[in-house]
Amino acid sequence: MSLPQKTGFIGAGTIADTMVHGLLAEPAVPQIMVSLHGRKIAAKLTAEFPAVLASGDNQAIVDGCDAVVLAIRPQIAEKVITLLRFRECQKVISVVAATDRLTLLDWIGADLRLTQAIPLPFVARRKGVTAVFDPDTATIFAVLGNAVECETKVEYDLLAAASALMATYFGIMHRTTEWLAENGLPEEKGRAYLAPLFAGLSETALAAGNVVFIEISKEYATKGGLNEQVFRDYEEHGGTRALTRALDKVYKRIMG
Repeated sequence: MSLPQKTGFIGAGTIADTMVHGLLAEPAVPQIMVSLHGRKIAAKLTAEFPAVLASGDNQAIVDGCDAVVLAIRPQIAEKVITLLRFRECQKVISVVAATDRLTLLDWIGADLRLTQAIPLPFVARRKGVTAVFDPDTATIFAVLGNAVECETKVEYDLLAAASALMATYFGIMHRTTEWLAENGLPEEKGRAYLAPLFAGLSETALAAGNVVFIEISKEYATKGGLNEQVFRDYEEHGGTRALTRALDKVYKRIMG
């Protein structure tokens, strides 16, 4: 499917900002409209990209665009969306977090094909991956990196839960940096070492194709070595249980 000629963003927060940067890094769409309700980001985008227009009227954005991205905080999503009138069969993409599909369709109140997606901050650099439920507009996310097309709501909700690991990833790096500093290594040296280390491990996982991650873990865990020791301690002292328990809880929250 071809990209829309004009894409509008209802909401001008961080997600909208990253998506616009990704779409216009090497212009993939002719024109984008953003909401003035996020004034700081809207002003920055219009100053940076001639193809971006800002409007204080959300309905004007819906009326003037082929595709509309709902990039609203879940706390105010119902109030904002129910005031809008969408065209029949208009392309609508929701990146509203933790909001049920049927609820979104009820708020939209039109017979249209809704795509849900979980764009991550890396899309600004056309990196990373986006989980997409209903691939009707997956083309946009293919431009922004890679898209994993989910065939069911269960698949989509599970990936939404997995995406909640981002803060934990950086938290582990931070706690390790703190530990290094407490034991005598300057913090800047810890950061300079850990960021490329984790980046290299991510590249290894990407290059591994269909190899199961635990098999890669075994490759990095020499028998009787330090990596084997740390992973064994992590498993035996509740690390895996804490991780899966946290994922279970966030999954239940996503499902409502």
